[in-house]
Amino acid sequence: MLDWLKEILGEGYTPEIDQKISAAIGRSFVAKADFDAKNNEAKQLKGRLEQADQTIARWEQVDVDGLRRQVEEYRRQAENARFDARLDLAIVRAGGRSEKAVRALLDLDALQASQDPDREIGRALEQLRAESGYLFAPALPAFAAGAGTMAPAGCADPLRAAFGLE
Repeated sequence: MLDWLKEILGEGYTPEIDQKISAAIGRSFVAKADFDAKNNEAKQLKGRLEQADQTIARWEQVDVDGLRRQVEEYRRQAENARFDARLDLAIVRAGGRSEKAVRALLDLDALQASQDPDREIGRALEQLRAESGYLFAPALPAFAAGAGTMAPAGCADPLRAAFGLE
């Protein structure tokens, strides 16, 4: 089995020595194919570890607190935009002539901080209409003479009666 050992030991070589050396080599040494496989695996793992270290280094450069502040800022901006849209819609529905003028007279911080902003906006607009009615378009009467095609019930038209149309 170990031919090279026969050359070294010469006449002192015996099969028992061959078995003992073969057993010792089996325990203490690894076959070259196994060594190469483990070595390649170690190189691959080292490469993956270097990539992971680079990725971690990039993530360590990210300012997490800065990102959190940005997210909070975007949330605040979105909430403000929603509130502004609700307020503008309420002003238009209430017949406001100038949104800027109406907004200037409202306590926007209190309205935005309230638990029910829609209800509070309606109340504030009604109160503002009572105090400063000129900011709102006047309500049209239900019937204005000449605005419709028919006279209200109970109104006699002498001209129509003269021609027999009634």
